[in-house]
Amino acid sequence: MHLHILGICGTFMGGIALLARALGHTVSGQDANVYPPMSTQLAEAGITLTEGYAPEGIPASADVVVIGNAMSRGNPAVEYVLDRGLAYTSGPQWLAEHVLAGRFVVAVAGTHGKTTTSAMLARILEHAGLAPGFLIGGVPQDFGLSARLGTTDFFVVEADEYDTAFFDKRSKFVHYRPRTAVLNNLEYDHADIFPDLAAIQRQFHHLVRTVPHSGLIVAADERSLDEVLAMGCWTPVERVGCESGWHARALAPDGSAFDVHLGEERLGRLEWALLGRHNVANALAAVAAARHAGVAPAVAIDALAEFQGVKRRMEVRGRVRGVTVYDDFAHHPTAVATTVDGLRKRVDGARILAVLEPRSNTMRLGVHRASLAASLAAADRVFLYQPANMNWDLAPVAAALGGRGSVLDDLDALVAAIAREAHEGDHVLIMSNGGFGGIHQKLLDALAEDFANT
Repeated sequence: MHLHILGICGTFMGGIALLARALGHTVSGQDANVYPPMSTQLAEAGITLTEGYAPEGIPASADVVVIGNAMSRGNPAVEYVLDRGLAYTSGPQWLAEHVLAGRFVVAVAGTHGKTTTSAMLARILEHAGLAPGFLIGGVPQDFGLSARLGTTDFFVVEADEYDTAFFDKRSKFVHYRPRTAVLNNLEYDHADIFPDLAAIQRQFHHLVRTVPHSGLIVAADERSLDEVLAMGCWTPVERVGCESGWHARALAPDGSAFDVHLGEERLGRLEWALLGRHNVANALAAVAAARHAGVAPAVAIDALAEFQGVKRRMEVRGRVRGVTVYDDFAHHPTAVATTVDGLRKRVDGARILAVLEPRSNTMRLGVHRASLAASLAAADRVFLYQPANMNWDLAPVAAALGGRGSVLDDLDALVAAIAREAHEGDHVLIMSNGGFGGIHQKLLDALAEDFANT
């Protein structure tokens, strides 16, 4: 079969392409922006890429067009598919029908921590000899790729609540039919498609409806998920974050070590490289879900002790003249706050320079503007980047931070300002859910140049 994928360079759709290729299919695709590292991964897999959405990019030999959820009506390739009556489907539906069917699916949902928890689960199952397949919205450092087919029935999938496609407005995760479902947390997000938290809770309830009675739901102990489960639940539930369920004791302040407990039973102690209470919660959920897949908690804890993390999750991009530069995907105030807090507990009194690009649709709409300053409170200095396509002003956020906050709307000026401010022993935490114009390397280069000129 020949699949042609529209939006192929996104992490999810690129993962679909790699899985299809592993199944022996011919795969080609188009995207508005074709660039490394995804373009390199796809080209190495023998996948033909075309930049842009001209209809001529759709091969006549394609048996089905897989349409990404970033595609909308009016897109020339989409209009061509519809006008010509070509066979088309969505990425989640194709995944469900051709990869997940008949497998033991472990799905990780939630506003925060999906990628990291999914990567933890893949690491645990691999360590246990279960050779899982996976599709993750990031690149686990333990594997070096975001998707693989696997050689057993086990498959870990990051279960996103974003809508499926222009023709299917259900959340992606309703297609996955998991046997084990992790509900990490639930807050309001994706303001471009959901009017309020209740609308997202309804989608999570739809996910709960697909988990069999013989399955397991691992859910954080929080009110928003209590309300989801109260809509109806037909599956056993194990809670994370409460004394009667999975929880941590003897917790190091930075989250680098803790005892894993299920109720009063101590199952082992985890000492690892990750930091932050959010990652403690992610780990507990992963251990619980892995146990349902047949992996003993002691084995899971051993696996996580060597867990290398995920690219762009507190990833150290470099150190120059004593300044450490981090890359993190945080883009929601809760994630920003927990990320900064985790780093604060790790570096103690050292200065943290937080740099934030409010790039997500929800951020650009200004939904979280009132809580943004508070989420950055633990940083010593804050640099806010004002994108050209954002319809509200970041100046009040900077003002709320007092003399610690600055707003810049030019990337080069931003890099220069950070480089001037950074001193030996400082930690520069850069947060964005996009590429941020390559700011990480630009800053490292600027720091190195300043050092050479001193």
